[in-house]
Amino acid sequence: MPKPQFFVTPGYGERLRASHHYSQAVKIGDRIETSGQGGVNDDLAIPPSLDDEIALAFHNVERTLATAGASWRDVVHVNSYHVGGFPPEVNAIMTRLFRQYMPDHAPIWTETGVEALALPDMRIEIRVTAVLA
Repeated sequence: MPKPQFFVTPGYGERLRASHHYSQAVKIGDRIETSGQGGVNDDLAIPPSLDDEIALAFHNVERTLATAGASWRDVVHVNSYHVGGFPPEVNAIMTRLFRQYMPDHAPIWTETGVEALALPDMRIEIRVTAVLA
């Protein structure tokens, strides 16, 4: 079995590595797993708009995948964690961003409603599995 390689996203990932001692992604062979990526900027601030928060979470997944040599085109599985349930706008935003980031394939997806996430104002966290071709 190949040795795991751990990756830290520049910016917010470096802050979280220093404060909470965890990495943003791990690569084992051709498989990459990410930790949950929130819709936060490098200062861990969350946009007030749900649409902007979800879009930033997708962007952070992209940043994290890039640190490990992957991209959204390699994503095969998405787990999304949501505070506040699944009003129609949540699925509409997620679907729009799936089509934007993965126009050539549709990954498997699991949505989970949760009571809270790591930061008090967080409403979404996205975790992915990618496989390099």
